[in-house]
Amino acid sequence: MVDTQEESVFKTKDFKTFLNGLIHQWLKTLTIIGITLVPLFGILDYFIMPTELVTRFWTYRFIYSTILLVQYFIIRLSKPGKYSFVHVYFASALTSLTIVQMTVDLGGFNASYYQGLNLVIIAVNLLIPWKPVHSAINGMITTGMYLIMNYFYGMEYNIQILISNLFFMISTVIIAVSINYLRHNLIKKEFELRAELKDARDALWGEMEIAKRIQTALLPEQIRLKNYEAYATMLPADEVGGDYYDIIETSHGETWMAIGDVSGHGVESGLIMMMTHTCIYSLINQRRDLMPSKILENVNYVIKENIRRLDVSRYVTLTVLKLENNHFIHSGKHQDIIIFRAVKNLVETVPSKGTWIGITDDLRNYLHDEKVEMLPGDVLLLYTDGLTEAENDQNEMYGLERLVKVFEKNAREPIKNIIENIMKDVASYQKVQNDDITVLACRKL
Repeated sequence: MVDTQEESVFKTKDFKTFLNGLIHQWLKTLTIIGITLVPLFGILDYFIMPTELVTRFWTYRFIYSTILLVQYFIIRLSKPGKYSFVHVYFASALTSLTIVQMTVDLGGFNASYYQGLNLVIIAVNLLIPWKPVHSAINGMITTGMYLIMNYFYGMEYNIQILISNLFFMISTVIIAVSINYLRHNLIKKEFELRAELKDARDALWGEMEIAKRIQTALLPEQIRLKNYEAYATMLPADEVGGDYYDIIETSHGETWMAIGDVSGHGVESGLIMMMTHTCIYSLINQRRDLMPSKILENVNYVIKENIRRLDVSRYVTLTVLKLENNHFIHSGKHQDIIIFRAVKNLVETVPSKGTWIGITDDLRNYLHDEKVEMLPGDVLLLYTDGLTEAENDQNEMYGLERLVKVFEKNAREPIKNIIENIMKDVASYQKVQNDDITVLACRKL
């Protein structure tokens, strides 16, 4: 991931600012190399230089290292700007001046120590991603310093040696400029591609946010029903979740609840989840007196066919409940239903039986309807496995037992508080959310 400053640069597509940032960043590396290598070459001086020059060369290196160290801290304390490249010229010129002065002391053009200038040209122009014109100018400055100082202050020289030295130096400059030209174009192309990628990513996240809003807009939160009150919440692991729940009062006076979980999570699961929502909503509003098992049979037919057309490997765990005055009828295979019995002040679980949606073509032999009594004050709790399978730092699951305890502790609270307290508890328990979490509570009035 790029940092905030780079994000801003890519957003504005300002390549110059991006390049200035790279130059400023690599300047630190360049100065550290200079501070490290130039003094280390003092060891070589001890073995190959005339004894009378060793102390002088060490003095040059000390002065150079001190100045470059100051420059390093100036670079660290300053911010990238359009003149950051000036630091490169300074560091390169300072290094070249030190080496050129040594060639003068060693006799001028005849001294082989000029080869250190080739290292400077290569190091600067391969490390710093500036424009090729700067590589050319910098190389010419280094070559010019070598010519001028040794011409005026050096000793007699062999013209053939001078021509040979210049040939190698100019060749080094040409190679460095050529390489930097190719690299500069690659950096610019990479910047353009990354800017395009950011545009595409932002567009995608924008579409994902719209999809998330559409999905959550389909899901109710707090509803006052004829004989019940309900509250629910869903927290997707991704921008679009695969969990599903609904609380519906039909036009002909029936009350339905449903909860489900599409395998996996993300866009595909969210799409199947919305298909499931649409199927159930359409069925219960078109016909009255349907049983939950019949709803599931019809939903399975549609979802199984759509999963095949999408060519994805998905299934749906789904429970559908029909709320009557003093009981509810349920069918389907999802998590067990938890019920707080107000009179007995205890929690019981109702097993979820049946099979998943989207696995087989015909569910008639796998589904049945079960009636469960509900007395005033009783609260039923529905949830997805993202809650019970949430893991802490020790990879221990939240679990059904802990959920039952938290539910029992809060079951007499307002219906909204029950859900909020459960969500707070799981949030404090889990290390990171890896799956969608949905919780729904319904109290008999």
